[in-house]
Amino acid sequence: MNTLFWIGRILFAMIFIASGLAHLTQRDAMVAYAEAKGVAAAGTMVPLTGLMIIAGGLSVLLWTWVDVGAWLLVLFLFAAAVRMHAFWKERDESARQMEMAHFMKNMALAGAAIVFYVLYQWPELAI
Repeated sequence: MNTLFWIGRILFAMIFIASGLAHLTQRDAMVAYAEAKGVAAAGTMVPLTGLMIIAGGLSVLLWTWVDVGAWLLVLFLFAAAVRMHAFWKERDESARQMEMAHFMKNMALAGAAIVFYVLYQWPELAI
């Protein structure tokens, strides 16, 4: 079980660490995308959210401060889903489907982050 738990945490954390690094190393492109989606202060928000999701991913991966890290991820995922992947605003059907897939992915990842929070707080609940 411990090996599977490690594998799950690695797979979960990879998306946040990689995406967070992209927020920092591909800042200009990320800022332009965020601005196109109507994000206020995108130049500040992109690196800030990059650091948030790196910290959250590392906290789950290393199983340290998971209570804080998981909620950083949940906050980011909900905000990004609503602001960046507002599929209900799309007129083009293929764009709507793509944004809906990203929205649902963010919701699923937020759910997983909440599960990690619960397992960290109450390890006896693990089955």
